[in-house]
Amino acid sequence: MAKKAASPPPPKPYEVLAMRLQRVINSPAAQRSKTALLERLESDPDDAWDRVMEELSDTDNVTLAFRDDGHVQIFWTVPQEG
Repeated sequence: MAKKAASPPPPKPYEVLAMRLQRVINSPAAQRSKTALLERLESDPDDAWDRVMEELSDTDNVTLAFRDDGHVQIFWTVPQEG
């Protein structure tokens, strides 16, 4: 009898949030303007949201603007090589 292949565990809330925000940041419009609006959903756990925001704020050449509506505007610059 063949064994059923184990399915991978579902992604953790932090991973789901990080992937969603990564898609927003990597969109062509965001890449052209070097800014993106990171929308916080009611379903985003506080600990996952806080962790992602902390990681982004620790990134060089990245600025976060926390808005009154709970969303975050992210801006970045690409350093000149040379």
